[in-house]
Amino acid sequence: MRPLRTGTGTEAKAIVREGWNRVSTIYRPGTTGADVFGHSIPDHERWLGPLVRALAAGSEVLDLGCGCGVPDARLLAERFRVTGVDISDVQVDRARKSVPNARFLRADMTEVRFRAGAFAGIVCLYALIHVPLDEQRGLLARMHRWLRPGGVVLITTGQTAYTGVEENWLGSNAKMYWSHADADTYERWFRAEGFEVQSRIVVPEPGAEHALFLVGKPVS
Repeated sequence: MRPLRTGTGTEAKAIVREGWNRVSTIYRPGTTGADVFGHSIPDHERWLGPLVRALAAGSEVLDLGCGCGVPDARLLAERFRVTGVDISDVQVDRARKSVPNARFLRADMTEVRFRAGAFAGIVCLYALIHVPLDEQRGLLARMHRWLRPGGVVLITTGQTAYTGVEENWLGSNAKMYWSHADADTYERWFRAEGFEVQSRIVVPEPGAEHALFLVGKPVS
């Protein structure tokens, strides 16, 4: 990887959109197995478990950075009414085919808008880390508004701080962009935006670690 030395948020998002358009089927070639980094369907079921148990059947759930819809949107749609958002055209096209009982929007998650209290749950796994860091705090504030009181958010963040670009990601001849603070900073941000931190775990991966937070919006 190399640090991103120049460019704007618009340039970074263009890298992410084109990168995922090219890498979609490399990262997750099918709908039943693990992704290229070895994250299995049971891994995702375990991560989603606390959110699933916290919400009533039929609740509205938002999947930000839904990717190809597998496995998270598909698992969630078995019990909830799911809206997925992703910046990649290819990912959204695949999601619509793989999870026909959910709604998918091709959009930048920092620009999409929903009404206050629209969702009982929000999932954002391995997606916030592709958003320019200076736009993340505002997105967390909007997520708090979109969540109903008593709702929960399950979100992957960086464990350590980094911003940079990788060339030829996964052998695709495309770039990929990452940007994230460290996990302690995210915990402070969640609390500052009015969330209660219910759990925080480290997810080890080859060459990196991420933090997985479950945070809630208090009823009062």
